[in-house]
Amino acid sequence: MTDTFEKIEDIEIRLLLQALYDRYHYDFRNYAMASIKRRLRQARERMGFATISAIQERVLHDPAMLPQLLGYLTVQVSEMFRDPNYFRAIREHVVPHLRTYPSLKVWIAGCSAGEELYSMVILFREEGLEERTIFYATDINQDALHAAETGIYDLDRLKVFTENHRKSNGKSSLSDYYSSGYARASFDKSLRQNVVFSDHSLVTDAVFGEMHLISCRNVMIYFDRVLQDRSVGLFKDSLVRKGFLGIGSKESLRFSEHAPAFDDFVREEKIYQRAAR
Repeated sequence: MTDTFEKIEDIEIRLLLQALYDRYHYDFRNYAMASIKRRLRQARERMGFATISAIQERVLHDPAMLPQLLGYLTVQVSEMFRDPNYFRAIREHVVPHLRTYPSLKVWIAGCSAGEELYSMVILFREEGLEERTIFYATDINQDALHAAETGIYDLDRLKVFTENHRKSNGKSSLSDYYSSGYARASFDKSLRQNVVFSDHSLVTDAVFGEMHLISCRNVMIYFDRVLQDRSVGLFKDSLVRKGFLGIGSKESLRFSEHAPAFDDFVREEKIYQRAAR
C-alpha cells in the first residue's frame, strides 16, 4: 500500500511541477526530487490539502496562491556573513584583484531575503569599492525580493549576524549599518543605492551580464546534475575573463562540463576564477 501511495504521489508531483511551468513559467522540474518531495509534503500539511493534486487544482485556478506555494518550493534560509571564512577570503584574496578595475559588477544569484547581498555591500563599503560597484540581486521568489528590498530583519538574528561579521574580519561595527526598534533591525537605505533587484531564474533565463564577481551559495545544491550544469554554464558566460565565482561549501564544479573554464582560486572556500584561456 505504501509503495502504491509513493508512486501516486510521484505522479502528482510531476504533474504539479509541469503545471507550474506551463501556467506560470516557474520551472522546478529538474530540482532534486527528494528535496521537492519533502517541501511539497510540508506545503500540503501546513496549507491543509489532502493531496498534491489538490494543490495543483487550486494553484492553477487561483494565481494569488502562487507566492505561498513558492515560499515552500524556494529555500529562504540564510544569515548575514554566513560562513565567515568565505567572506574573509573574498576580502583578503578577491578584493585586491577587484581594486584594479575602474568599475565593477557583482551578481548575488538566489539572493533570498537579502542577507548575502547586504553582507557583500557592507564588505565592499569597508574595502572602499562600493561606490564603483553595481550589485545585482536576483531571485525567482517575488516575496523574497521584496523582503530583500526592505532590508528589515528580526532583532534576535542580529547577534549571529554581528558575530559572523566580526569573524569575517569586518572593519567596523555591524551596528553602524542599521537602526533598531520594535524588535526589528532596519538596514540603512544607503546600502541599496547601487543595488538592482530583479526576478531571474537560473533554470530558464539567459546570461545576466558581464560580471566581475558572482556569488551563488547553497542554491545549486537543490538542483539535479543537468540543472547544476546549466547554472555553471550561465555563470561562465556571465563572467568577464578572470572574473570570480563563489559557491556553497557543499557544492562543486568538479563534475560540470564547464569545469575546465574555471581555475581554483581559494579552494577551501569554493571560490573559483574564470580562466583567461
